[in-house]
Amino acid sequence: MTGSRIVSFKSVFIAIATFAVLMGFKGEKDSLHKRIFNISLSESKDGVVSKKTIADKMYFKEGKVFSDFLNEKFGYSYIRYRINRDTIYTDSTDTEVRQLEVEASATDEENQTAAITFTTVEWDIEGVIRITKNDRLKRYYDFVGREKGGKPKKEKKKKTDDTSGSGSTPEGQSSAEKQ
Repeated sequence: MTGSRIVSFKSVFIAIATFAVLMGFKGEKDSLHKRIFNISLSESKDGVVSKKTIADKMYFKEGKVFSDFLNEKFGYSYIRYRINRDTIYTDSTDTEVRQLEVEASATDEENQTAAITFTTVEWDIEGVIRITKNDRLKRYYDFVGREKGGKPKKEKKKKTDDTSGSGSTPEGQSSAEKQ
């Protein structure tokens, strides 16, 4: 009887520990979650880029990439993505920059595959979309874009109004104001 109690206690303990670990990871979102990019697509045929560009929005939510163009043209409502590399480096202006390398792919019932490979550097995005059917290239698009809302504005440092040059007193008033 004690052997079965020990086994059941171990089972309950393992189940509770597993549940706690899974709940701990639930709230963690990736760095693309809820970001929206305005992109321009250019189709390439036989190495020649078309003159006409296509405007689109690419947005990310819960590990899925959504594109209005891919949904309307090819019927992909969303495509699951995977972040291959997430790095932070310091550029020449001593600013920390985050770079992501991502790939996504999905295949439908007709053996048509959409593969997206792109890189984001802070608020910029660039990459390619390949549409293949039976492993033969059907369409090829290059795209570039910027995050909706654009580059965040830097806060300007506030200047003090002390123009007399006489300095300030410990109370925060200039010596001219005290007199």
